[in-house]
Amino acid sequence: MVKYIKKLTDYFKKEWLTFAGALTGSVAGYLYWYFIGCNSGTCPITSNPTNSTLYGTLLGALIFNLFRRDKK
Repeated sequence: MVKYIKKLTDYFKKEWLTFAGALTGSVAGYLYWYFIGCNSGTCPITSNPTNSTLYGTLLGALIFNLFRRDKK
């Protein structure tokens, strides 16, 4: 069990920027739906808070992952 926790914390330390981007993107996606959104319901992403939040999560993780440095 301790070995599993060590692996998990090492992975989180390595990928913390991606997790931070996912969290930031999910909050931004939800706020975008809440304040701007799509009133008619015809927009595939912004008409539903779940879709908007998931899309923001994906984009946030990808964008923050661009700034990660690889150790050589």
